[in-house]
Amino acid sequence: IGTQIHFKYKDTLGLLPIYALSEIGYKRIIELSSMSFLNNDDISEPHVNFEELLNKNDDIAIFSGTVFGLFGVLFEKGKFLEIKELYSKLKLNFGDRFYLEIQRHNDSNELGFEKFNLNKSLELEIPIIATNEVFYIDKNMYEAHDALICIKNKTYVSEKDRLKLTNQHYLKSDTEMSELFNDLPEALENNYNFPLRCSYRPLFSNPIL
Repeated sequence: IGTQIHFKYKDTLGLLPIYALSEIGYKRIIELSSMSFLNNDDISEPHVNFEELLNKNDDIAIFSGTVFGLFGVLFEKGKFLEIKELYSKLKLNFGDRFYLEIQRHNDSNELGFEKFNLNKSLELEIPIIATNEVFYIDKNMYEAHDALICIKNKTYVSEKDRLKLTNQHYLKSDTEMSELFNDLPEALENNYNFPLRCSYRPLFSNPIL
């Protein structure tokens, strides 16, 4: 009932997570996902133009994404005014279905991005939500996942200038999340309540040939 899709804004490409709140939203997500693969050349990463997100958002909720996502990349480029403009557009189109994600994995730029998003949350009156990006179940799987990143990017574990995440991308417990975000109770509350907004699950169907 949710996915991440690459969206393109000007010359910047990045992932944004979107979630279906109903069957209508589920169909919109499928439509956007299909567009990302069908409406591009074979060279580019499958993506959708950002404007399409504003046009097709019935019963879809959207999060602002990670420090490596679309807004995280724009933040790293110093495009602060453009991020504010895009946040305003999303709020106008999505209303209370748009959340600013707060993540704490100790990855580079994460603290600065968090401060920026907290300021924009107050300034633009956009709700915040505490999330944790999970790439593996247990913390002791970190080294194996780090090796997989190297395989994907054709680099070596010993290389210094490569993509390297922290060991905090495991499935955290309720207690761990509560301790990690104890200074932002509203972000935890939105994390708890968000699933209650979703009223759809895909049902099994026969193959359609």
